[in-house]
Amino acid sequence: MSLSIGIVGLPNVGKSTLFNALTKKSVPAENYPFCTIDPSVGVVPVPDERLYALADFSKTQKTIPAIVEFVDIAGLVKGASAGEGLGNKFLQNIREVDAILEVVRIFEDSNVIHVHGGVDPVSDIEVINLELVLADQETVSKRISNIQKDVKRGDKDALFEAELLEKARVQLDLGKLLNQLEWSEKEALVIKGLHLLTMKPIMYGLNKKAGGKNLDEMNDERFSKLIAFLTEQKAQYVVIDAGIEHELKDFEGAEREEMRAALMTDSSFEASAKKDGIDELIKVGYSLLDLITYFTTGEKETRAWTIKKGWTAPLAGTAIHTDFKDKFIRAEVVFWKDLLDSGSYGAAREKGLVRTEGKEYVVKDGDVVEFRI
Repeated sequence: MSLSIGIVGLPNVGKSTLFNALTKKSVPAENYPFCTIDPSVGVVPVPDERLYALADFSKTQKTIPAIVEFVDIAGLVKGASAGEGLGNKFLQNIREVDAILEVVRIFEDSNVIHVHGGVDPVSDIEVINLELVLADQETVSKRISNIQKDVKRGDKDALFEAELLEKARVQLDLGKLLNQLEWSEKEALVIKGLHLLTMKPIMYGLNKKAGGKNLDEMNDERFSKLIAFLTEQKAQYVVIDAGIEHELKDFEGAEREEMRAALMTDSSFEASAKKDGIDELIKVGYSLLDLITYFTTGEKETRAWTIKKGWTAPLAGTAIHTDFKDKFIRAEVVFWKDLLDSGSYGAAREKGLVRTEGKEYVVKDGDVVEFRI
């Protein structure tokens, strides 16, 4: 299952620095607008201690984590929907991802240019979201025009779509995101074909800077206003220091934690270095897409598989191979912790913890599954 999150934001808010930290890739992160012309793509493992505990349990030869694809999209500016900056190209790049991560600057630093001359997180979000709304307005208007002939002759599908498009148009005319509306399964299926930007789930990365004037640490009114705005929107967000995470990008495991601890001894870095923002960001992004993980484990390989929440066992099997859905007979399922606590598959079976499940079983996050086909 291919999952992608587009990193967007105004120029110079730390998008490329964050991308470097996420993917450990080297892309330009200079202090001027439009440094990133073409989107860079990085495949990022989802942090999951359960996977490595299972790998150790099975003494496996190979361990494969679940992944999320992050796409670094160049800075969006006011007027992008009308072609300002490199707007049309950027909006198309956003259209191709599954979810959006808006990076918002919450630090003041005279050495880092702000495209609007001053730091105002809520205003920055409103600029970005308005451009997405304006782009969707154009898409919806064109579609309404294109189906008028079918509507006039009474085509049922066209009439349904026209009603749906009017619902979208009203929301967009209010300057609001389409993902804030309730959509039936049928409505969501139809509107998905339009690839509307504001239908995508959005999360926010609030980027601070070690040694800078961080709004959250200053108890600044702008930060209080930002949190109130995000709470009202029921939006998911993570506070992160992209620069710190970039400093730590080349370190793994215990060495990474030692470096983090070393940074915390410096008072100017302490607050920013305390949490592993990258891990939290990846986990929230994974959750944002309404995904869960199940596992397969054995001596040859232990692997995390990504599926949508609510998938039945035959559908979950398609993550491994598309044939599994049609050839599915049954699945043996045990919860990962029950398996580890039992010490072996045999002991877990004796305790009745390994269950035989059929086609109607809904796979749960953390299940260890063996498919029978």
